[in-house]
Amino acid sequence: MKRVAVLSVHTSPLEQPGTGDAGGMNVYIVQTATRMARRGVEVEIFTRATSSELPPVAELAPGVKVRHVVAGPFEGLGKEELPGQLCAFTAGVLRAEARHDPGHYDVVHSHYWLSGQVGWLARERWGVPLVHTAHTLAKVKNLALAECDTPEPRMRVIGEEQVVAEADRLVANTDVEAGELIKLYAADPDKVLVVPPGVDLERFTPGDRAAARAALGLRPDAAVLAFVGRIQPLKAPDVLVKAAAELLVRDPGLRSRLVVLIVGGPSGSGMETPRKLVELAAQLGVSDVVRFLPPQGGDALARVYRAADVVAVPSHNESFGLVALEAQACGTPVAAAAVGGLPMAVRDGVSGVLVDGHDPAAWARALGEVALRPAYREELASNAVGHARRFSWDRTTDALLAGYEQARQKFREEVFA
Repeated sequence: MKRVAVLSVHTSPLEQPGTGDAGGMNVYIVQTATRMARRGVEVEIFTRATSSELPPVAELAPGVKVRHVVAGPFEGLGKEELPGQLCAFTAGVLRAEARHDPGHYDVVHSHYWLSGQVGWLARERWGVPLVHTAHTLAKVKNLALAECDTPEPRMRVIGEEQVVAEADRLVANTDVEAGELIKLYAADPDKVLVVPPGVDLERFTPGDRAAARAALGLRPDAAVLAFVGRIQPLKAPDVLVKAAAELLVRDPGLRSRLVVLIVGGPSGSGMETPRKLVELAAQLGVSDVVRFLPPQGGDALARVYRAADVVAVPSHNESFGLVALEAQACGTPVAAAAVGGLPMAVRDGVSGVLVDGHDPAAWARALGEVALRPAYREELASNAVGHARRFSWDRTTDALLAGYEQARQKFREEVFA
């Protein structure tokens, strides 16, 4: 394996996760691409240019290039409008490859269904296998919509069905996702490969909790509940705010030390009402305990995890839950919704707690049990670190490279059959 083309149409790996369309997929691409490069595999990532100031090619890391493809207006184009620009994007990708000798890329790996549509055509033109990672699936999301959220359009459902049918390998984060691909999309079980995502075990480690709190201006004795991620109905940060209000109803004396950290920016349908969460906190009378922080990266994000007593992941759907792993790697227990891949990311009663449904009262009980019971919290915290260490981006990368080789071998057998 010498060279891999990675397609990420709607979001650039250079963007900060936590706002707009940047999230766990960005982290996944960056971490696996840089590790492939360390193994001697060149990686070229194609993404849509969103500014005229972006260079045609940028270096993400040694051996990893990001190619900015001009497709449609640079700014003001929503993800739902991108299908109309796939022809232009595909032309840019094919044009870049045409400058090289035939066989320049060994495999093309597309992320999200929009990229899969481009990868499908690149596969045919280049004569290389297509490996696809969905990250989220429209049919699954539509089965678990948050209140007032917008259903995924029929166009996306059809597009995903096409990519599933054409891809040589489908990478699923968990056995649950693999089952969804097979049951809901009629995927060939022999083409589905389960590869769990990882966590950066060098950056996300246990640290000085008191120092982390001091850096964030938090009292040493504060009861800190944190949410990290894009602020949109799917991620359900409103559940945490409602649960905090419920905790204060049960114990008014907690108000003096309760802190709810909401770390992230508007995304998806949340872009339409960016102040909705702020208004909800005011309506519930908890504005004084809720603090909003912009998306955090690197060491600043690790600091947030270390400062928290518990990190809440109340998503209505989550293919895996990288936030849950990162928090646990920092020694912080997680309260997560029992959906999607979160039961794999969090060991219920061992590294954190799983909550059925999104009832604020149930979430208040779960969060209170962890944050307000020091001995139980410390037990979970100790186990959380060990659980997170079972996952790493190196393992993910090795599994992906093995999957690429399998796809190449199968592709060759079919071509020369």
